[in-house]
Amino acid sequence: MNTPSILFVCLGNICRSPTAEAVFKTRAKRAGLDVEVDSAGTSGWHVGETPDPRSIEAGKERGYSFAGQNSRAVSKNDFVLFDKIIAMDHRNFEDLIEKCPDTYQHKIELFLNYAPNSPETEVPDPYYGPDPYSNKDNGFKHVLDLIERASDGLIKTLKPQAEHIAPK
Repeated sequence: MNTPSILFVCLGNICRSPTAEAVFKTRAKRAGLDVEVDSAGTSGWHVGETPDPRSIEAGKERGYSFAGQNSRAVSKNDFVLFDKIIAMDHRNFEDLIEKCPDTYQHKIELFLNYAPNSPETEVPDPYYGPDPYSNKDNGFKHVLDLIERASDGLIKTLKPQAEHIAPK
């Protein structure tokens, strides 16, 4: 079987998609899943920057590493190279569909489609502060909660025999 490849995408590739990359890499490894993972943004505003320090801090508290990550924009080649291109929200999904050749649009999905029973359909952008709809004090921790749930769901579709993947 070929190694699956996944690209996580948000707007600037400094908060949500690098968090998804860090979380998914860790949880997939724990589940024994060999997978290629990367992240990118639909915009090029932050190209070359490291992830937002608030994302890194929230992720480190849960044992995730953002080492080696730098922001980049989605390229036309990404649509060819990756098996799954996973958008954090509806706007990024639509932007990806607009940029993507028809032949590869089937690869584009919303991340929270993999979060079973989630009342939310999008991973909110925590950049400007706490998500007003989440009733959480820290938008970055809420984003982590959603990404962990969706990562576990995605891992189970790629490796159905994977058990609960949460840290021990």
